[in-house]
Amino acid sequence: MGKSTLCGGLSRWLADAGLRVDHFREEEVLTRPQFAAVAEAFKATGAVDVETLIASTAKFVDSVLASGDDVVIADALVPFVPTLLAMGHGEETIDAFMADLTEVLAPVCPVMVFLDGNAEVALFRAARRDGEQWLDWYVRKLARYEVSPRVTDVPSAVRYLLRERAVTLGAVGRKDWGLVVIERADELPQGEVLRVAQRGLRPWLGRTVTPG
Repeated sequence: MGKSTLCGGLSRWLADAGLRVDHFREEEVLTRPQFAAVAEAFKATGAVDVETLIASTAKFVDSVLASGDDVVIADALVPFVPTLLAMGHGEETIDAFMADLTEVLAPVCPVMVFLDGNAEVALFRAARRDGEQWLDWYVRKLARYEVSPRVTDVPSAVRYLLRERAVTLGAVGRKDWGLVVIERADELPQGEVLRVAQRGLRPWLGRTVTPG
């Protein structure tokens, strides 16, 4: 859907507004020291327990508060719903996790930006960008996980992503998070996606912003 492009655009916009911005890129999740325990768990077993996710996030929040940064743009970090679904957790467990996560994140006032759109269109657009082998790799990755519905091909991957969307929006909507949903993100030019996100985020300037 273009989340990494949006994260970069938001980081530049907020920095130009005079805010101190930490752009937490997706590839940094397993390299930042606060998430060392998560990285070790994935390396050892390919999974991570919810307690480790909560403890690592608490360390991250402490580091944010100590840094003096005004805002963190975190690409695909919290609320960890895809990770939890991949490990076979159901919605009841995810809701309980979200209650703990919300408490941990309260000092940094999380806002999630959700790029909504047609999952099938987004998959094929990514395949055009990264090559057909990327789509095969992505389907195989989901097939290895304990997701429901099971993934065996592109149509079943789309069905799973629809469930992931519903669980994510439901879990965040039931907690005291800010939420900005950008509809038809797969149809909009990147510049328009950024403008819609900016309008939605203006009331939250100075808080932690998490595109998802």
